Amino acid sequence: MPTARTVRRPRSARAGGQMHGGPIAYLVLGVFTIVSLFPLLWTAIAASRDNNRLAENPPPFVFGSNLFHNVDVAWNDANLGKAFVNTTFVAGTSAATIVFLSTIAGFAFAKLRFKGKGALMLIVIGTMMVPPQLSVIPLYMMVAKLEWTDQLQAVILPSLVSAFGVFFMRQYLIQALPDEIIEAARVDGASSWRVVWHVVFPTARPAMAVLGMLTFVQTWNDFLWPFLVLSQTGNPTVQVALAGLGRGYTPDQSLIMAGALVGTLPLLVIFAIFGKQIVGGIMQGAVKG
Repeated sequence: MPTARTVRRPRSARAGGQMHGGPIAYLVLGVFTIVSLFPLLWTAIAASRDNNRLAENPPPFVFGSNLFHNVDVAWNDANLGKAFVNTTFVAGTSAATIVFLSTIAGFAFAKLRFKGKGALMLIVIGTMMVPPQLSVIPLYMMVAKLEWTDQLQAVILPSLVSAFGVFFMRQYLIQALPDEIIEAARVDGASSWRVVWHVVFPTARPAMAVLGMLTFVQTWNDFLWPFLVLSQTGNPTVQVALAGLGRGYTPDQSLIMAGALVGTLPLLVIFAIFGKQIVGGIMQGAVKG
């Protein structure tokens, strides 16, 4: 009797096999990588030149010899040393607090039952739709009344809670945390805080890493509110300190680029160190979802 012909699938298409991209995929990825890195490369090139050379046409596309000189001048003129300490403290505090509170609130909205749960969640989502610029004036009046101007708590306290963080952790925990695990912990006599500490936090660790990284980067790059309540000579953040480099009748673009390069490097270093864990956390959350 004729037997059915066996069709062999490619190794990359087999179950559990690893798929490999073709030359077109690598070409597209290479083009996108070059386009993505060009602004950073141009910033470094401009920081290594002088202001007169940057004003010429065409602009330079090779490195000059003034990089370290411009970085040194920008560092001293903009008080970047103190700005780095302040920004690290502000961004680290905001990221840690937002991750902690968002995880607890996200767990409550995802797995607990209480009255007004749906209405409260709608309010949280609604606050995400309000432009943050609308709250600048009343928030500044409150800070001025408390005499917190030019103090770091004026930047830290308004950013201790994030509606996006609560929504993000809720969506993650709905899929990643089975109800059976919580019920088993309850049967063993675990209290609510013990469930959060020993069940919720380990399960939400990948999403917490992603949220912490996003919050840290957003706080590090925040400009509007710190610029309004902090001064460049008192307690500046990095973005406020860099704003001082652009002042003057003819701003020195090379110094501005040098300061921008220095202000960007810490984020690049952090992502280079923790990028694999963050991407792994995103993929793990996607698999669990």
